[in-house]
Amino acid sequence: MQNLRWVLNLLFISSLLHKLTHSSAQVICSTQDRAALLAFKSSIVEDTTGVLSSWVGKDCCNGDWEGVLCNPATGKVTNLVLQNSLNDPTLYMKGTLSPSLGNLGSLQVLVITGTKFITGSIPNSFSNLTSLTQLALEDNSLHGSVPSGLGHLPLLESLSLAGNRFSGVVPASLGNLRSLTTMSLARNSFSGPVPVTFKNLLKLQILDLSFNLLSGPIPDFIGQFKDLTTLHLSSNRLSGAIPVSVYNLGKLQDMSLERNDLTGPLSDQISNLKSLSTLDLSSNKFIGHIPASITRLQNLWSLNLSRNHFSDPLPIVGRGFPSLLSIDLSYNNLNLGAVPSWIRDKPLTEINLAGCKLRGAFPKLTRPRDVISLDLSDNFLTGDVSALLANMTSLQKLKLSKNQLRFDLSKLKLPEGVSSVDLSSNLVTGSLSSLLNNKTSRFLEEIHLTNNQISGRIPDFTESLNLKVLNIGSNKISGQIPSSISNLVELVRLDISRNHITGEIPQALGQLSQLNWLDLSINALTGRIPDSLLNIKAVKHVSFRANRLCGLIPQGRPFNIFPTAAYLHNLCLCGKPLPPCRNTRK
Repeated sequence: MQNLRWVLNLLFISSLLHKLTHSSAQVICSTQDRAALLAFKSSIVEDTTGVLSSWVGKDCCNGDWEGVLCNPATGKVTNLVLQNSLNDPTLYMKGTLSPSLGNLGSLQVLVITGTKFITGSIPNSFSNLTSLTQLALEDNSLHGSVPSGLGHLPLLESLSLAGNRFSGVVPASLGNLRSLTTMSLARNSFSGPVPVTFKNLLKLQILDLSFNLLSGPIPDFIGQFKDLTTLHLSSNRLSGAIPVSVYNLGKLQDMSLERNDLTGPLSDQISNLKSLSTLDLSSNKFIGHIPASITRLQNLWSLNLSRNHFSDPLPIVGRGFPSLLSIDLSYNNLNLGAVPSWIRDKPLTEINLAGCKLRGAFPKLTRPRDVISLDLSDNFLTGDVSALLANMTSLQKLKLSKNQLRFDLSKLKLPEGVSSVDLSSNLVTGSLSSLLNNKTSRFLEEIHLTNNQISGRIPDFTESLNLKVLNIGSNKISGQIPSSISNLVELVRLDISRNHITGEIPQALGQLSQLNWLDLSINALTGRIPDSLLNIKAVKHVSFRANRLCGLIPQGRPFNIFPTAAYLHNLCLCGKPLPPCRNTRK
């Protein structure tokens, strides 16, 4: 919600100017307003942000009450802005919204966002805030239904209730907010259809209803919102075709309809969306050909049509798509054979053609240095990719899994900035030491090499590595797990299953406090499962199955409550969740 953030920044600037220009002639705040604010403060049982600790003294308008702005002529509160960053989990407010806030009769802006733990419902008294122009209650833990009284705020221009736990139908009364330019109800659990009354919201510029449980068709009346620039309806249960009227939204810049049950072909009229810059229709049930007229969208830079039922042939592009930077056609009914020349020749930063039946050698791109993300997985590509990857100097994410690529890891020299590489389910050989050594980039976070023919030992890990995911299962790797694995302090997922790993599980593994997935199954590990693993509090999945382990399973959560399947087919493991050990010597 970029527009909303801009408004909030403007509000804080206005607050600073107010403090500077009115410091010599301040009016003490209204007794009623001060009481309303203190009632809200008392309804917050915990405030780690420290904001409410500034609410002391008799004058809430002197500039010392953080987040509070008053009209200097009347002493009435006009703005209440409590905005917290979601990036710091230690900062939050816990409590409820006091109905007393409804007594702030001159309030124009009410913003309480990112508090995380303010629960309960929106008080019905908020319908008394008839001077409100901005209402944002984003990213809290509010729940229940939205009171219909919010539809009786005649001056409201911006409404955001995103990122809460609201449920039930969207109140039809919100269609009375004829001054509304921004509405976001995203990331809740609203159900039912989009209310018919929304046809009255003719001034809307931003409409975001994504990540809910809304059903029924996309309303035809959305095509009447001539000023609409942003339409987000993704991750719902919407069905039917895109209404033809939507193609007349000449100011529309961003349309996201992904993850619904939308059907039908795309209309040739899609070229009427002259201002469109991003279009995401992925994970629906669209059929037919991709219309050639789509290539006439001069401003389109991101196009995602993946996971639909679009079929051959692709449109002839020629000089079309002049601004395109990102293309995703993955998992349709396309039988491309080769990467289309227009995709190879354009200065694209993201190319995603997974499951498009590509065949033959890895394609040569005309502008390899522009590519940041490349996904050609689940195709029939063959041969060696190492030489071509060396020219992709800007590459950050590489996914080539489920192909028939055959090369030695020692030939692979990843660009410095690569953060994720996925070569799973190919015919890759060689040793991990050529990929993981003291020269490995600190940017590399994910390695996926499952189901190849990699051999050799697991190399020692240096402190400079920042790996978060290491998936090397189903290979021919031998030797022991090195104690230096404790250097992978950021590791979240470790899978070394289905190899030839021997020796004991090192105590050092218990130092990986971020680990939530651990799979050591189907190897030849011996000895006990070390109790040091009890230090890993985040772990959600483990498997020690089919090794030669013996002794008492660590008797603490979650290891003693994992399914028994996680420990089966070993020599003599015992203790919960398996039967108790037979003697005291464990």
